[in-house]
Amino acid sequence: MSETINVPLLSAICEIPGAPGHEKRIRDFVLDIIKPYIDDYQIDNVGNLIVIKRAKTNILGKKVMVAAHLDEIGFIVTGIDDKGFVRFHTLGGFDPKTLTAQRVIIHGQEEIIGVMGSKPIHVMSVEERNAVPKIGDYFIDTGYSKEELIKKIQIGDVITRERSLIEMGNCVNCKSIDNRVSVFILVETLKLLTDFPYDIYATFTVQEEMGGRGAVVASHAINPDFGIALDTTIAYDVPGAKENEMVTKLGAGAAIKIMDSSVISDTRMVAYLKQLAQKNEINWQTEILTGGNTDTAALQRNGKMGSIAGAISIPTRHIHQVIEMADKGDIQNCIMLLKVALESLDQFDWSH
Repeated sequence: MSETINVPLLSAICEIPGAPGHEKRIRDFVLDIIKPYIDDYQIDNVGNLIVIKRAKTNILGKKVMVAAHLDEIGFIVTGIDDKGFVRFHTLGGFDPKTLTAQRVIIHGQEEIIGVMGSKPIHVMSVEERNAVPKIGDYFIDTGYSKEELIKKIQIGDVITRERSLIEMGNCVNCKSIDNRVSVFILVETLKLLTDFPYDIYATFTVQEEMGGRGAVVASHAINPDFGIALDTTIAYDVPGAKENEMVTKLGAGAAIKIMDSSVISDTRMVAYLKQLAQKNEINWQTEILTGGNTDTAALQRNGKMGSIAGAISIPTRHIHQVIEMADKGDIQNCIMLLKVALESLDQFDWSH
């Protein structure tokens, strides 16, 4: 299955910067790709891209919303000290210990490369060496003096990670696999869809990493009958992990969400996705994520009557770190599961 993945397209989608609230570049890129495959689109006031594929016949007038968020975790400039070192605040969750000596891009009037700096271990006290790193321990070193730097960047400019995509075995490794791999999956699925029973509102949401803000607005406007979120999830299948801690495993297939910390997936949607995966010989696994949120909750709760909602999740190692890793076979399984799910919604008993 993995040979069908369009790695150059996935690379481009992952590498384009788009911190929360600053998704325009990636949104424009996605829109340019999908225009030949959709019937209509709109960009709402908060920046969500909502694209519509209309069913040939939709007697019941039902709508299905699929959400994949555009934004990536990043930072925002909060200050520049007298020596030119940049201070920052996080946009989304980071594991501080992974930031040491990593390159970032400050998106100002120019794009400036910086390096995450902290106190050298050689001059740390014993207590400092043993302490857990904190975001506040870090600064960004650009090599510029303050006088030079303030001509190029200012407070409020956003910062993203500087990492390109590489292939490792049957995996892809890059910054922003969360959640650009889901953007890729939704784009590729839109290309494949030809016959489906209900109108599809494929929504590329904004500011998910700041609490699912874009999805709240979009689901309220769309008022879907069905909701399917696409997002990454933890694959903690590494040395030292207990079986019950793994959440998912890389290479074991598309993950069908049972719950995360903000939602319990509709049991009908869980059963529907499981049934389709088995019927179509799509590799799948279950996901119970006890910590972490996705757009699934907004899809389920923000329409006027709520929606029958669940999620297809992509197992990902090293999530919310400098780089993240996903399996190409899992990605393909997610594309195929989403495709058949959208094609078969009228063939399942959705009664309580």
